[in-house]
Amino acid sequence: MALGPDMTESDQRRIAQQFIEAIPHARALALRVDGLGAGTATISMPWAEHLVGDPRSGVVHGGVVSALMDTCCGAAVMAHPLGPASTATIDLRIDYMRSASKGQRITARAECYHMTRTVAFVRAVALDEDEQNPVAAATGAFTVER
Repeated sequence: MALGPDMTESDQRRIAQQFIEAIPHARALALRVDGLGAGTATISMPWAEHLVGDPRSGVVHGGVVSALMDTCCGAAVMAHPLGPASTATIDLRIDYMRSASKGQRITARAECYHMTRTVAFVRAVALDEDEQNPVAAATGAFTVER
């Protein structure tokens, strides 16, 4: 997924969405690319019964939030102006702050804030409809292949 700086944002989002839909777990989570910028990405997913980790509360499983945030961070790396050809997760630390509210869409926003020759550094947040009260925050390192 090469998201060059000469592409329109619409083209970048279309290519990113096609790439995400080719990943089986991302397709199963119904991930949607909501925005891409220079080193930034916003990806969301709907609440769904099959993603619930606790049937009594209807809360989405933490692993689902993790997959959303990991995918969003990778997209932010790929959208960086230095345009890596590919990336993979080296390390991703996620701090879970609260459960996402039952029935609400979860949105991840990630920023690739620094890139070396071989490693990209990313931070992200996951939110439901209460945008002032994060569900989770993440920091990570990703490979950079040119």
